[in-house]
Amino acid sequence: MTQNNATSTTNIKTRFLICSDTHGIDSLPGFIPSAKQHADVVIHCGDLTTQSQLHEYKASIRLLQAINAPLKLVIAGNHDFTMDIPMFHRKVAEAQSVERELVEQTYGYDGEARRLFEDTGITFLDEGVHYFNLQNGALLTVYASPYTPSLGDWGFQYHPDEGHDFMIGNGSGSNPVDVVMTHGPPKGIMDYTDSGERAGSPDLFRALARAQPRPRMHCFGHIHEGWGAKLVAWRERTTAMPSHLTDIYHGQSFPIAKLSDMKDGAGKSLSEEGMPLKYFATSHCSGDAHPLNWGSQTLFVNAAIEGTPQGMDYQKENLSMQLPWVVDLELRSCPRGAEETSEWEKI
Repeated sequence: MTQNNATSTTNIKTRFLICSDTHGIDSLPGFIPSAKQHADVVIHCGDLTTQSQLHEYKASIRLLQAINAPLKLVIAGNHDFTMDIPMFHRKVAEAQSVERELVEQTYGYDGEARRLFEDTGITFLDEGVHYFNLQNGALLTVYASPYTPSLGDWGFQYHPDEGHDFMIGNGSGSNPVDVVMTHGPPKGIMDYTDSGERAGSPDLFRALARAQPRPRMHCFGHIHEGWGAKLVAWRERTTAMPSHLTDIYHGQSFPIAKLSDMKDGAGKSLSEEGMPLKYFATSHCSGDAHPLNWGSQTLFVNAAIEGTPQGMDYQKENLSMQLPWVVDLELRSCPRGAEETSEWEKI
């Protein structure tokens, strides 16, 4: 722990376990449930399913319940279209020849997929800013959004020409956003597709660049081939129309890991700490080689797992499966009286 003189609060080391795009699998690579706590906060950045079917949501719930952590945060992704009720209605209307009973048996009725998460110990986040009082004594402010730009007809998507307003700067007063969790990446950061095109959102990048202070961490998935992490340094002045070309200090930014590193067989296991789990790790706390300078740096994490179909043994079938991330960061401690403030959810 270190003392932050600007706020007169103690910084508390907090461990995040981050994954995305599990697509209906019910376990993580090399994972064996353990009685020992795996992390302070688990983050899942969407695409819990492949076809938004009820059995896929149930598999994702089993995956998350097996992880020992006091707070588990989840958002939807474009594949989770039954969570996007207007889009779900549109798809059902387009499939008029399919009996309603069959649709409900496979996909559920309005809101059923969302209700599966009730009383599971998993917190499903809608778009917006959320506040948490963590069990380790830290405060956590999260901005969440499932929206991605697309010309397709999946869930939580907006037309690139129309844009989307990511309200990251809406952390109230003395409670700015610590962590951003979105389904897709911002444009210019770990968003290259196999075709060599950038698929990230320019609206999301602009919102991040304009946030004051900039978030400590932004985690996402969606672009499976963009898996990795990067510590980004921001330029001191924000341009009128921020972009990755003008607002990042590239000379002081550096990658933590990229997909080729994982394919080379790298990665670590938490088994030495009694927590059997394959993962990639990075730590940016006081005393580390690269402590995060909140406001002038943001750690970006693309944690796309790229799950295999349920019931298939990815090792036996020689299929690639990307690893989750374990990230250690420092958060502000809970000031006296904050536990009695209604905006904070005590975890």
